[in-house]
Amino acid sequence: MAEEEQTPVFQIQRVYLKEASLEQPNSPAIFLEEGQPNIDVQLGMGAENLAEGIFEVSVTATVTTKVNEKVMFLAECKQAAIFEIRHIEGEQLNAVIGVACPQIVYPYLRSNVSDMVTRAGFPPVHLSEMNFQAMYDQQRAEQVEAPAQ
Repeated sequence: MAEEEQTPVFQIQRVYLKEASLEQPNSPAIFLEEGQPNIDVQLGMGAENLAEGIFEVSVTATVTTKVNEKVMFLAECKQAAIFEIRHIEGEQLNAVIGVACPQIVYPYLRSNVSDMVTRAGFPPVHLSEMNFQAMYDQQRAEQVEAPAQ
């Protein structure tokens, strides 16, 4: 029985859109602008321990699109999920929260951003695929280098 209690648990409890906003500060004039839009995408991740073995992991995308230096739209979405993660410790837990969980949440975020922008009357924004393992490895490397400076 003790062996069964130590079996690692990783389950999705719920996936949800936590926040969404869209601003069109220059509408309707912006629809008449000619030119190639410039799209800037910023991504962020967060994790919070809600209770013993229960974590909320979120991925946020901020998309700013300009044409001729005028903002067409600013879209921000925060997609989150609640995960049950038990009997996984230390660095392995950090990797699950920093890599596996965002990989599950991100496709929902991509879909919501594209849908929101399209419904606002703009061509869809398709967020590129993300390599969360590479992002996690880079963050870990920066954390190791930071104390040495």
